[in-house]
Amino acid sequence: MNDRSAGVYAFSASLLDGRTMQLDTFRGKAMLIVNTASQCGLTPQYAALEQLHRAYRDRGFSVLGFPCNQFGLQEPGDAGHIGAFCEKNYGVTFPMFAKIEVNGPNAHPLYQFLKQQKRGFLGMQRIPWNFTKFLVDRDGHVVQRFSPSTNPAGLNTAIEALLDGA
Repeated sequence: MNDRSAGVYAFSASLLDGRTMQLDTFRGKAMLIVNTASQCGLTPQYAALEQLHRAYRDRGFSVLGFPCNQFGLQEPGDAGHIGAFCEKNYGVTFPMFAKIEVNGPNAHPLYQFLKQQKRGFLGMQRIPWNFTKFLVDRDGHVVQRFSPSTNPAGLNTAIEALLDGA
């Protein structure tokens, strides 16, 4: 898991159902990795994330959702509640992982890596809020970081560029 040259493929994470998924499963695909929350003002972004996932999955793209309760305690539910909420309210079909921390000493190793690869506003490494987005190319390298307020619906051009090999 320490081979940083493998990009995000060096990591694994637990899915909502408790199974461990190696991110190597997504080798050759572009990804949008997002820390999510069910009770946030930005929660409606789930709809646009699902639209992106459905629009581009057949071209080798996936959204990966990582629930996090570190911002205003806006993801208080357990895995069952999170999964049911996402399916019922937004029809989420993209992989949803178990709740993690994205900042601090208990930050998931994937998020430690993502933050090292692409800093945010004014060089900030810390994740500022729910729905921070990392765009990853088909080789597992982090190519862009987007703020929580960036509407996923506006990411089509960046995603298409990755999928077209630009």
